[in-house]
Amino acid sequence: MTQNNTTAVKALFTHIWNNYLEVTPSALKIHDLLGSGNDLINDHVAYRTFNTSKVNIDKLASHLTALGYKEHGEYHFEAKKLYAKHFEHADNTLPKVFISELLVEEFPQPIQDIINKMVDAVNSDSINQSSFLYSGTHWQVSYADYQTLLAESEYAAWMAAWGYRANHFTVSINHLAKFDDIESVNSAVKNGGFPLNTSGGEIKGDKTVMLEQSSTIADKAEVVFTDQTLLIPSCFYEFAKRYPLANGEIYTGFVAASADKIFESTNAK
Repeated sequence: MTQNNTTAVKALFTHIWNNYLEVTPSALKIHDLLGSGNDLINDHVAYRTFNTSKVNIDKLASHLTALGYKEHGEYHFEAKKLYAKHFEHADNTLPKVFISELLVEEFPQPIQDIINKMVDAVNSDSINQSSFLYSGTHWQVSYADYQTLLAESEYAAWMAAWGYRANHFTVSINHLAKFDDIESVNSAVKNGGFPLNTSGGEIKGDKTVMLEQSSTIADKAEVVFTDQTLLIPSCFYEFAKRYPLANGEIYTGFVAASADKIFESTNAK
């Protein structure tokens, strides 16, 4: 992989990280807490979207595959009506990217109508710009519509409020200098005053599935709806410890049962 390619990936993720920090100020504090002033390795970054052809996983992933990323796995979340894929770069110090999409057609018509109206408002040209991955919303929704979505899908409501930005970044515990396990990371985060997502337990997964994950509860940030401005859950920070496969290589995939609970870090209900 060329140096220029790696540089372009890093530049893209710097934009994505700065955009994420705008509504997730706790992440920078936790970054400093765990890194003691040093840069951390990001295990993965996650995105949300809809399965409409205009903005589906493949549309978002095209910005990554152009920079050398390749598809490595797929995941199904039947209860939440989601489908996901993850992508990896040949340089394993660059973050993996986990992109999920809402299966819009599986929802009642009023929900589909709100989502389709949002997607219709997205300019097709903007989707082709790499800045699309840190462009936020391309639509305006009312708080009433947000509440309608929230009643059916927290995921859809989050998308309506926040659009195209990283849903979360993830600290690679494997690469931390001062922490060896997820328990000590969780303790440090909680002692720093940052609550953790306890859905499914503080630690999701274990050594048997070769991946342990935990995450903060999402920050809250202001969203300007068409009819009012409110503080609602924004984005969160995740922590991941990976274990070696039988061949000695570190597991790079994801565990659907754990990811299902990680999604709930942004729950508004």
